[in-house]
Amino acid sequence: MRAAFTLAVLLSFIASCSKPQVVPPLTPKFNELSDSDKVRLDQQRAIVSATAKKRYGTEGLTKTVTDLPVLQRLIDDNAFNKTQTYELQSLGVAFGDVLASELPVSWVMVTDEYGTDPTLRYKDKPVNINALTMISKRVERGEVVNLVQLLQVSRDQLRRWDEKQ
Repeated sequence: MRAAFTLAVLLSFIASCSKPQVVPPLTPKFNELSDSDKVRLDQQRAIVSATAKKRYGTEGLTKTVTDLPVLQRLIDDNAFNKTQTYELQSLGVAFGDVLASELPVSWVMVTDEYGTDPTLRYKDKPVNINALTMISKRVERGEVVNLVQLLQVSRDQLRRWDEKQ
């Protein structure tokens, strides 16, 4: 028994001393949205639209900057709490539609080291905005979310990226 324990400790020590394998990040691969991807995004938009209609009597979302007050109100009123990740990501989809109307970005699927998800791709560049989680991560961390500010930050970051090129 004592020998087995000593061997286990020794193997653990050896394993902790070995050099960690560093895996390079996967180069993002972008693909057009499939029909099922489009359906998924539409279902998420419908969640936000139905919640806004129920709470505030809105007629629907326009996918433009005119949606910002309604989306911001949903966030400010905690329409979805921090454990409702899917619903918060649905807000991200609705906000992503606003970004796509204001910036030269469009919805695509990205496959990277985190998996495959919908994202907003900047032109045909290897740059993307993860609108899906932009709101949910901030709410889950207890941060204040200001959509007008997020729109401006996104605009500024894309401009800076262009200036570097």
